[in-house]
Amino acid sequence: MSYRFLIRPEAEADLAEAKRWYERQREGLGADFLLCVEEALEKTRRHPELYPVVYQDIRRALLRRFPYGIFYRLVGQQIVVIGVLHGRRDPSEWQSRA
Repeated sequence: MSYRFLIRPEAEADLAEAKRWYERQREGLGADFLLCVEEALEKTRRHPELYPVVYQDIRRALLRRFPYGIFYRLVGQQIVVIGVLHGRRDPSEWQSRA
């Protein structure tokens, strides 16, 4: 089965904010962050049920090297990404997006 991504605007904003923050820390680090996100998304696309359910039907894929999680749900043949958030953020932030 081939899954397609639907990345919600809130998740796009999360990505942009995190990339900017890492880029301010060190030039090129924001690009490294995005590469790790792409790697996790590709793994998720290939094996969408690999990651655990953490709330209702929402799953979380952890990034390698960065303390972020990609929060998503499976809807038919779509992977709907609802957030990309730091592991120390208040869970109610992504839970409210459910």
